Amino acid sequence: MKKKAISLLLSAAMVGVLAGCGSSTETGSSTGDSTQASNTESGSSTEAGSDYQLSQINLVFDGTLTATVDAGQDAFVEQWEAAIEEKFGYHVDLNITQLDHSDYSGTVSRLLTTGEAGDGEYPDALIMSATMLRQYQTTGLLWDMSDAYANAEFQSRLTLTQINENLKTSDGALYGFAPTYGNGCVTYVKKAWLDAVGMTEADITDFDSYYKMLQAFTNDDPDGNGSAGTYGVIAAGYGKLDEAPYINYMPEFWQDAYPAFYQNSDGTWVDGFTEQATIDALTRLHQGYADGVIDPDTEEAGTKQAREKWFSNDQSTSSGVFTYWAGTWYQNLTDKLIGNGVDSELIELAPIQEIKDSWGGYLNREAPVLTITDDGDGDSAREQAIFDILFDTMLDGDTVQTLWTYGAEGVHWSTEAEEFTTNAGTEDAKEYSYAEGEFHLKQSPNDENTVWKKNFLDANLVIAPLTNGYADNTDLVVEGNQFFTENCVDAPAAASSETLTNYEADMVTDKTTWMNQAVVGDITPEQAVQNYIDKYGDVSATILEELNAQ
Repeated sequence: MKKKAISLLLSAAMVGVLAGCGSSTETGSSTGDSTQASNTESGSSTEAGSDYQLSQINLVFDGTLTATVDAGQDAFVEQWEAAIEEKFGYHVDLNITQLDHSDYSGTVSRLLTTGEAGDGEYPDALIMSATMLRQYQTTGLLWDMSDAYANAEFQSRLTLTQINENLKTSDGALYGFAPTYGNGCVTYVKKAWLDAVGMTEADITDFDSYYKMLQAFTNDDPDGNGSAGTYGVIAAGYGKLDEAPYINYMPEFWQDAYPAFYQNSDGTWVDGFTEQATIDALTRLHQGYADGVIDPDTEEAGTKQAREKWFSNDQSTSSGVFTYWAGTWYQNLTDKLIGNGVDSELIELAPIQEIKDSWGGYLNREAPVLTITDDGDGDSAREQAIFDILFDTMLDGDTVQTLWTYGAEGVHWSTEAEEFTTNAGTEDAKEYSYAEGEFHLKQSPNDENTVWKKNFLDANLVIAPLTNGYADNTDLVVEGNQFFTENCVDAPAAASSETLTNYEADMVTDKTTWMNQAVVGDITPEQAVQNYIDKYGDVSATILEELNAQ
């Protein structure tokens, strides 16, 4: 696909939009294949029966691929390429461009405008959030993989069949492939801080008691250093308005509010940002900011910054509460605290009463998806080859799926006899011993004091499980997944309409600005909502008309 054509398609509809997620008013594909031609050549037919032979795949990913450049990515790519060559009979280079997780959507917008990734080539495949998928699936930039998905080899092993069915458009098109279900966030509390302020988990049942805990963490010296500086809670933004389910990093403050388009209990689509519940949520957030119980870094913090401040070895300016992903991250956060010499015992806080009353539990988000760019030549041979080689093998149940689940053999995991110690010479030292033939995860390539967890796929969330028996879940991961499963409900269904696609990025940018202004007190919560109505009232009405007509 020619970069100029891509730029024209996007810029026509994205002027002023690219700081957020991209969108387009165009529904057709641009033409031309000069960029993609350099990635491919005709050759012998593949195992899937295609005569289209790839020479390389340019894959754009975010931080959810943990085998990063400094954590064994070279070995992962080398073993993936070897496995693909053995399966298909020819070599395919896998070029991974890994973008910063915190501003991934904005960077992808700019990337698709310039048309460059990897070694100067347009991306063949990208990971996207469900929100991004809705914005791009009407632009003509993504390939409809519905037929490829229906005929995929992994179909015979699917255990969660509805995940991708739910991603299809009203006319049955499928522009994104979800290899796992979404997961969600739970609220973690440092037990040592609870002990220090004389509270227990049983004391935290509703917002009032939750807020009293935050005040105690802020004012009662929970870290024991004899001075102020601690906070009740930190998060990656007061609300993540560009990523469904929007409220999951601060659910106790948002409660029944949902600042996006969603279907109410009657099945009617409504604009949640205009509701009184959003004003009430912004009022609670403002009070938390004014009382100093919310770390002010929350406004600008990405997920990485928020995490690192929470488990920092300097707890004097840290927070006692952090709402983050369930399961694997229960173990990850614990390990980070241990590695930094901080008391590591965490409590998974049950949803407070207001969350139970409004939603029924923590929200299970829509799964991130993998997409394939459409070169616009009217022939699906290239796209089908990418699906066969990249996506179908990702769930092969064995060698390639193990690579995506755990990483490279001998680097991230092994079945050879092995002994090692983490945090050697400290009171947190832990010894590991494995017999020959016993599957186990190794020390992390970039941190010998932690044990590797996973690469991209979560073995607990995948829609087609491994069939080779390889599994390595710690007690905390199992406990965390079980806790979330018992305390979660599915997030509201994602909205999708032509007008929403065209305006959503601008709306998100403005809503985030007004939300932040309301929280810090520059405007009132009522003014924030009124600003939105004044600017987007007519657009919102059109979107609701389209949604309710579907």
